[in-house]
Amino acid sequence: MSLRSNNIAEFRAVLRAANNIIVVAGAGLSAASGIPTFRGSGGMWRSLDAISLATPEAFEANPSLVWQFYHYRREKALQANPNAAHIALAKLMTPSVLSRVAPAAKSFHLITQNVDGLSTRALRMVHESQTQASVTSPVPEADIPNPASLIEMHGRLFDVRCTECNHSVPDFTSPLCPALKEADDQHANVIQAGHPEHEINIPIEKLPRCTNCGSLTRPDVVWFGEEIPLLPQIDQLVDEADLCLVVGTSSVVYPAAGFASDVLSNGGSVAVFNVEPVEDDVQFMFVGGCEVELPKALGLSVDE
Repeated sequence: MSLRSNNIAEFRAVLRAANNIIVVAGAGLSAASGIPTFRGSGGMWRSLDAISLATPEAFEANPSLVWQFYHYRREKALQANPNAAHIALAKLMTPSVLSRVAPAAKSFHLITQNVDGLSTRALRMVHESQTQASVTSPVPEADIPNPASLIEMHGRLFDVRCTECNHSVPDFTSPLCPALKEADDQHANVIQAGHPEHEINIPIEKLPRCTNCGSLTRPDVVWFGEEIPLLPQIDQLVDEADLCLVVGTSSVVYPAAGFASDVLSNGGSVAVFNVEPVEDDVQFMFVGGCEVELPKALGLSVDE
């Protein structure tokens, strides 16, 4: 096998022999669904560096602006649908599909950096399609997508957490509060939203409030500089993995950026699915939209 192969037959041979498989997914997984990546040429939200808004310091300094950014992201995610790559990964969380595609596999986990909830929705869609099919051909209860196989390492965009009592609840309300919609409507045609002459300062009392104690809430996601609660579990999965699929990420944000190299160091294999090639020395490189390349390499089309 040559280094950095894009040979599907060679990849499938490694996949079929793998015991513990992990997928490390980044923003590119959801790009085909219309979710902005906020990286490269798409790294700006209006006039602002999107990454600089995803910090506890930014929220403390300007909760109004940060909440407007996350309101935009919530609305984009609500309008989006899982793409073929999401569906293929959700299918692999189904025991019968995993045993067919990777018969030696003892475990499979999707570790996603995304907070958009599309992987969860893909799981639900696969489960619902199985339920509909079971009307004529019963599906064993044990053969449904396993939600424990999905690890959302950076939290969930639609979870809202209190800054005082830490009460956290999922909230899919659109808009989350009237003031955020009003600000979004006013910014519809404004490019320089972050500049003082254009910035809309929502009073703190009009921002989303805790349903438990009434205090200010924040998006329940992991911001830059914050600890990742699920990291010990993830580290164990990485240590045990003998195959890592890197999907839709150029591996620049740590600690996730180091997972693939850890698998390589442990003697495992790495396959990358991304719109741009990465410089790392990996066994497989499939360049293109992961919504096309990943289902093709796995042999899992949307209608399979």
